[in-house]
Amino acid sequence: MFTLADIIAAGIAYLIGSLSFAVIVSRAVGLPDPHSYGSGNPGATNVLRSGSKKAAILTLLGDTLKGVAAVLLAKYFAAQFGITAAGIALVAIAVFLGHLWPVFFGFKGGKGVATAAGVLWALDWRMGLGLTLVWALVFAVTRVSSLAALMGSAMAPVLGYVFFGASPVFFATLAMAALLFWRHRDNIRRLLSGEEAAFKKR
Repeated sequence: MFTLADIIAAGIAYLIGSLSFAVIVSRAVGLPDPHSYGSGNPGATNVLRSGSKKAAILTLLGDTLKGVAAVLLAKYFAAQFGITAAGIALVAIAVFLGHLWPVFFGFKGGKGVATAAGVLWALDWRMGLGLTLVWALVFAVTRVSSLAALMGSAMAPVLGYVFFGASPVFFATLAMAALLFWRHRDNIRRLLSGEEAAFKKR
């Protein structure tokens, strides 16, 4: 099903995904390791708990853009190196897996929302826009980041099917959505018990 070029591209994508920007940015600006405070999750939301909005924004951008970069690179070099449509979907999953389990940081990664968003924007801007709008709307109403992420994640495979049918892209979005829900399992428990914290309006 997959060519050698697909597998090599996926391996490179995994390494790109393994660049944990929460840790990289925190080290660069002299902040504590994000694994050591708050939720312990190396992501933009937890970095924001350090009190540095700049670091949180840089983390968000880095984690999003690595998803964009991996997929766009695969698309750009597809014809030259024989990367198939299924290979591009595999790259999408691989960069996401790199974020969840980064080889460079002891396989302790983030929950993957920003990287998934970057992947979807790069696969098809309509999916990226749809996920982003759902996240923004839910967050604006509830101020609960995890609920917004879960609602956006749930929409990803729906949009994948609408735009691509039962294709490799759809199955990639389905796999990412399932992993996002699994990574948010503690948040889901807190949401169901009414204990999940919301961001206060300033």
